[in-house]
Amino acid sequence: MGHYFGLIGVATIKFMFAPFYGLAFHLSFIETFICTFIGGLISALIFYWSAEFFMKRAARKRMEKINKAIEKGKPLIHKRKMSRVNKTIVKIKRSIGIWGIALFAPLFLSVPLGSIISAKFYGKDKRTFWIILLGLVLNGFTITSLAYAF
Repeated sequence: MGHYFGLIGVATIKFMFAPFYGLAFHLSFIETFICTFIGGLISALIFYWSAEFFMKRAARKRMEKINKAIEKGKPLIHKRKMSRVNKTIVKIKRSIGIWGIALFAPLFLSVPLGSIISAKFYGKDKRTFWIILLGLVLNGFTITSLAYAF
């Protein structure tokens, strides 16, 4: 029973590598796939539906930093930083759209971060969460198959 919860826990954070833990725990293919999917599902539910909270919290922290600088008498010109990661995310968003972001961001970044990014860009689209779930099923099956093939 502990192996199942361990695998679910790993899948909530690093979905891409979770099936290899199932293999190490000597679980069957279907047990590994189901535990991996459940872990990804739990993480996606929590972080997709609470993404607005995290975005508001980040904005509030930025404003607090600006207000502290103003209180100290230091004029602060706040310019948005366009990092290499941000540029890459925007380029991907423009090129592959909702399907690419919702299907692959949870896989390659992590389920929490990918779910938050998907919600940020496409949270108002009702299909987004369902596409994330489809991605978890397809990616989970593919990675579990790869883990058990080798």
